[in-house]
Amino acid sequence: MAVAETQSPDNFTPYEPSPGEEYMNEQQLAHFRRILLGWKADLMAEVDRTVRHLQEDANNYADPADRATQEEGFNLELRTRDRERKLLKKINETIEKIDEDDYGFCNACGIEIGIRRLEARPTATLCVDCKTLSELKEKQLGG
Repeated sequence: MAVAETQSPDNFTPYEPSPGEEYMNEQQLAHFRRILLGWKADLMAEVDRTVRHLQEDANNYADPADRATQEEGFNLELRTRDRERKLLKKINETIEKIDEDDYGFCNACGIEIGIRRLEARPTATLCVDCKTLSELKEKQLGG
């Protein structure tokens, strides 16, 4: 299914379901697909900008302090892109879930995650209650 228009998760029109509308119907799935594809396009554009930046701005400074500052900046940028690479993987997995008609339901308990939560975090796999419980368990084990 080709989608001409995409929306960034930072800039979209919230979905307003009709009374009695079925959860995760075709229109809702298309809404989230547009958001995810827009997010993916934004991230890919950042990757392209980073590659250009690294190629164009790589100078061989004579001063070791200048060289170290430049390398630290490049390292920070590459770490950011690595986090975004992981996010891209999650976005692709989420798009697959939409394609398989298995999107919008909690992986732990099976209930609806909710349109507003998914608009806030389109890659969410847990409902608010299960996510809260998961975070509490993590906090108890880790701290």
